Amino acid sequence: MRVGLALPKPVLYGVAAVFAAVALLYAIVWTLYGSRGVPVELGFDNDFRPGEHVELVTSVKPGSPAERAGLQPGDQIIMAEGQAILGPETITRIWSPHHPGDGIDLVVVRAGVPTPITLHGVFRASRFGTEEAGVVRSVGVKILALYPFVFVIVGFAVLFLRVEESNAWLVAAMFAAFIAIPGFSNAAPEGLQQFAMIYRAIFQNIVAGLFLFFFSVFPVRSPIDRRAPWLKWVGLLFAAFLALLSLPGTVDPHVTYPHWLASSLTHFVFSGVSYLLVVLGFVCLVWNDLSVPSADARRKIRVMMWGTLAGVVPATIVLAAGDFFHFSLGPLAGAGLVLLLWLFPLSFAYAVVKHRVLEIPILLRRSARYLLVQRGFVILLIAVSVGATIVFAMVFSRYLHPLTSAALPGAIALGSVFGSVLLWMGVQVHKDVGRRIDRAFFRSAYDARVVMEQLLAKTRAATTRDELGVLLEYHLREALHPSLGAAYLESRDGQLSVVAGNLPPACARYSPSEPALRELSKHGKPWDVSGSAINGEPLPGSLLAVGPECLVPIPGRDGRLAGLIVLGPRLSEEPYSGEDKRLLTLIASQVGVALDSILLGEKIAERIEEERRATQELEFARQVQARLLPQKLPAMENLEYIGGCLPARKVGGDYYDFLELRPQRLGMVLADIAGKGVPGALLMANLQANLRSQYAMAVEDLPRLLASVNRLFFQSTDQSSYATLFFADYDDSTRVLRYVNCGHLPALILHADEEAQPLWLNSTSTVLGLFENLTIEVSEVNLAPGDIVAIYTDGVTEAANQAGEEFGESRLVDALRGKNNLSAEELLKRVFDDVKRFSPGEQQDDITLVIARCLG
Repeated sequence: MRVGLALPKPVLYGVAAVFAAVALLYAIVWTLYGSRGVPVELGFDNDFRPGEHVELVTSVKPGSPAERAGLQPGDQIIMAEGQAILGPETITRIWSPHHPGDGIDLVVVRAGVPTPITLHGVFRASRFGTEEAGVVRSVGVKILALYPFVFVIVGFAVLFLRVEESNAWLVAAMFAAFIAIPGFSNAAPEGLQQFAMIYRAIFQNIVAGLFLFFFSVFPVRSPIDRRAPWLKWVGLLFAAFLALLSLPGTVDPHVTYPHWLASSLTHFVFSGVSYLLVVLGFVCLVWNDLSVPSADARRKIRVMMWGTLAGVVPATIVLAAGDFFHFSLGPLAGAGLVLLLWLFPLSFAYAVVKHRVLEIPILLRRSARYLLVQRGFVILLIAVSVGATIVFAMVFSRYLHPLTSAALPGAIALGSVFGSVLLWMGVQVHKDVGRRIDRAFFRSAYDARVVMEQLLAKTRAATTRDELGVLLEYHLREALHPSLGAAYLESRDGQLSVVAGNLPPACARYSPSEPALRELSKHGKPWDVSGSAINGEPLPGSLLAVGPECLVPIPGRDGRLAGLIVLGPRLSEEPYSGEDKRLLTLIASQVGVALDSILLGEKIAERIEEERRATQELEFARQVQARLLPQKLPAMENLEYIGGCLPARKVGGDYYDFLELRPQRLGMVLADIAGKGVPGALLMANLQANLRSQYAMAVEDLPRLLASVNRLFFQSTDQSSYATLFFADYDDSTRVLRYVNCGHLPALILHADEEAQPLWLNSTSTVLGLFENLTIEVSEVNLAPGDIVAIYTDGVTEAANQAGEEFGESRLVDALRGKNNLSAEELLKRVFDDVKRFSPGEQQDDITLVIARCLG
């Protein structure tokens, strides 16, 4: 995310110069004085206790001056050389000015001793001091001393090259804070020492907040910042709060911190939050790498990510171990840590130079060389012309009049003419040479074949607008090196939406019906933006604000404006040539074809997705409908029964049910809804709900039940909806079957006596749903052991074979006659098999059947 600063450039450069001078001064002071380490020691390990303002002696080295002075583990040093222990750096400040052999008095509190005791020790040379022998250790100390300069050089080089950009200030501030992390030995002169301590108090405390802030917004906004933009500000405010708390003790070393601030718990909490901010910075960086869609942006992030992880993570772990567990490193290990830590600024510098982060390398490297060679060739051409004129004049004058100088003016005039002709010829040559120079420095911009082959091959494989836009923007940057490059492509709503390029939100969408864009579409070719309008139609102000130099329309198949390429001035400061524009026209045409293919593919994909969703929804509806069918069969002593349904589609309009009206009373229902598929299934569910909510009255008043169901069905459906229904009330104790047939096919009863004629239970009422009021008659029939009852829908009897012949009622009778020894389930399967065998083609209607068999 790039944000420009509104202050005038001279002010920004002035502030940057002061900032750089302060950071550089600290780096020099730290290198000369702060990195030396304490030159002397007494030979004991200590741990500062903030709450008590004492240094606790944790161990004493055998044979050390501390042991000879009588110092013991567990002693608490409360004063040294007459100075109270006010902070964790008091001991370092007192030790630093001394030399080996100097004496010092320590006042200690010892357990079991009622009053403080005074001990006298004599310093020896520190094993971490600068006087220590050893080439390897000496190299390690020198590496430590050079620690700040890589950060300062990279940070402030970026700042002065991009002084108007907020990200450059963030880089400089973060790197300036990183140099304040190492401890300071306090060996500097008093004035420099106080400056260094103030600098360190500020920047050491804000480094965690700056680290989170930087990686929240650079090189693009992280997903965390997009979800919680306030988090980086909270982290920065917390870091600034720590800096303010630390300042008083650095300005006046005798300041005693409040007890709550000096407590171990406060130190633990504040340090924990600081490390949490650093961890969040790592998360922002890694998440950006995983989520950024552009391959170019991902390359930039990846270089910095690995450099940051490899460099900063080990240092963070070591610092945390020191803060929480009092762990420390020797100079050799510290030098290795510094070498790793340098990977952080060096990886950033590599990303700046190699991957054009902040677009610095093109300005410094490519354009400088380009202008030098171009202008150098012009200067050389002029010099050669002038020299050739002089030489021609001298030679010509001597050749014509070797003994006199009277002809010299004429010779000079002829020489001038010759030089002018030579200069004119040189200008003509320069055009060709200029193209060759352009080809050398911006080769891909003029190699149409290479650019077209690469882009054509990749656009054919592009499957989304974003992918196509990224390809387009990347290849144009590689070919033409514009300072600004963005691609707009037509979205589903017909608007032009930016799909590649770093533009402000105000430039995200434009309508192709904008007057200026309509004129651009009519023009059909790249347009040089020399003013604020195209053929008199003003460009959108937000687009003009980003400073475009060339607009390229992308034509659609039907002549519409399907996209737009926006290019800023070239980094070489050369205008877009005719060859550039021909290349851009070819590329825009190819992108338009690719975009039309993507649009067509999206429509096909949408249709496939709609069909997939419809299939998924139908499968879900089938599962729901299957659950609406009876899952449990009420037990009857003298009747065996079963039902089954084969829908023509995933869902259907046939419905059967078994209702336990009361003990030994069974309601058998079969209905056929007028309609198939989802509409039929919805009506079926409606009918079932009406019936099940009232079926208890069937025993006492079956006509009243069905009249009520009919009324509700009539009121909740349209005029064309109706259903046929067969309702049977079976009494298991008497084997009496009471039934109502509402316009349904006649149910079939086959007696155990094969000689007896089939009994058909015809309609006793009209269909449900067509009329609000029904006249309903109830009939009944006695069943005997072995009798078979079949209730079915027209999907059984109207199933047709290839000749158009229907299965019919006679074949149904044949399928069941004489099969009294089979179970109801076997009878159901036999009928289904016979129907499918008779009509093997695509099923046209739902096949639903209820079979009941009286037991003997």
